[in-house]
Amino acid sequence: MTEICYIGLGANLGDPLEQIDWAITALAELPDSRLEAVAPYYRSRAMGPGRQPDYINTAARLRTALRPLPLLRQLQRLEDLRGRIREVRWGPRTLDLDLLLYGDYRLSTPELTVPHPGLGIRNFVLAPLFDLDPQLCLPDGSRIASLLARLGSAGIVRLSDREPQ
Repeated sequence: MTEICYIGLGANLGDPLEQIDWAITALAELPDSRLEAVAPYYRSRAMGPGRQPDYINTAARLRTALRPLPLLRQLQRLEDLRGRIREVRWGPRTLDLDLLLYGDYRLSTPELTVPHPGLGIRNFVLAPLFDLDPQLCLPDGSRIASLLARLGSAGIVRLSDREPQ
């Protein structure tokens, strides 16, 4: 059995566009998974401590037979391959891959919370999800479109409908 998952992608170190392009290619190669769609890219202000470069963000829809924790481990492995260092909460990142939604599952463990706890309050996450599926709802019934309308688009700029390079 497979589930539809949504993965948030972000980067603000190195060449963020190249990091995101690499991650999309890597997602397409995950075991027991199929990359179905990738949203347009967005530039967003960093929300972390101190002055940081802007982020490049997008989201991907993935159909997978991997369970949530094995999928999380695969995402963390990809982050590690790109030099991700987890020292400062919300610090700059070479690559950030978040499991935003895993079907209609709700999960809360020390390792993983699904839906992602910041999903409903971050327009740089909601905008690409809306691009992928304007009718998408969270497991609690909240509509992505309504959450995005409430937050607006301050601080994010849609870059293009570019395909990964």
